[in-house]
Amino acid sequence: MEDYVRAGLSSNLALADQSLEVERSLAALAAARARFLPEVALAARYTRADGGRQFTVPVAQLLNPAYQTLNELLVANGGTPRFATLQDASFPLQLPREQDTRITLRQPLYAPAIPAAATAARAGWRAADHGREALARTLRRDVSVAYLDWLKAGAAARVVASSRELLEENLRVSETLQANGKVTEDHVLRARAELLDVQQQQHAAENGAAQAASYLNFLLNRPLTTPLEPAALDEPAFARALAAAAALPELSAASAAARLARPELRQLDQAGVAASAQLRIARAAWRPSVALGVDAGSQGADYGFGREYHYVAASLVLNWTLFDGGARSAAVAQARIASRRAENERAAATQQVELEVQRALDHLRTARVSLDAATTRPAAARAAFR
Repeated sequence: MEDYVRAGLSSNLALADQSLEVERSLAALAAARARFLPEVALAARYTRADGGRQFTVPVAQLLNPAYQTLNELLVANGGTPRFATLQDASFPLQLPREQDTRITLRQPLYAPAIPAAATAARAGWRAADHGREALARTLRRDVSVAYLDWLKAGAAARVVASSRELLEENLRVSETLQANGKVTEDHVLRARAELLDVQQQQHAAENGAAQAASYLNFLLNRPLTTPLEPAALDEPAFARALAAAAALPELSAASAAARLARPELRQLDQAGVAASAQLRIARAAWRPSVALGVDAGSQGADYGFGREYHYVAASLVLNWTLFDGGARSAAVAQARIASRRAENERAAATQQVELEVQRALDHLRTARVSLDAATTRPAAARAAFR
């Protein structure tokens, strides 16, 4: 059985999918932590333009009347005109050639949402890890129970098969006795009905064994018709199990131990931590954020080096949303509701675990009594046979 459990833990698709979820949550945590570090980027742009909007400076309208008056005064005084007529100046708004190459650095200085997001991602990763542990324990239980069910179904099929041999012999004897006038026909009919009933039970037992084997192969992620290897009963382990069943803990102690040990509850605890962090993220939108930005690069009509090309700009950026129509309030309300739902799910899961512990103890006590009763049946059967 332990071999099948190990095979299930290494090949089950659901467990593999949960392992991928743990890896995804770990990557999300790394992405959240990366927001604490500065961001450095290289950006380059080269533009060639032909045509476009022209910007005209009305130089002629502003200066030509004054120049004309001055020239007339010069001529009146016997001089020569000195001021030529000007034309309006016109130049394109977009340069024919332009390049902008820069290295940018962005570093958040105060951003309350970043620590809360990292906390939420860390809690999500831990919740996924506890979920994988819970699934692994559930898979171990399901594989063990499926294998024991298959052994049990096989034993039941063998018992029914031996009963069929006995009832076939009983039918033959009854038919012989009727042929010799020793019994009436009802004895034969009753023997035939009992044989048909056992045949039906044998068919059901064989189907149950096949279904148990198929389910176990499904858990092991292999073809459903793969044969299984039977195992003999380990008498020392069985004796230890009986001794453990005889010393059952009290319900309160078992429930307390389950609340501490069950990974499902730890998973929901981390889900509650993540929900609380999401609430802090929503509340952080009410606060301002401060960031440092530095740009250094080269600009000009072409690529070159020197003071006329290089530039450096440093900025301290404050961002504070003053009004958004109630969107932040709605986000806080949603996060608060999600946090309450996480608390309710944790309380419901705790009650579910306590109920499972109670049912398991009741089933174990019932099985222990049933085993005591079954142990006395062979002795009674041997006495009756003797």
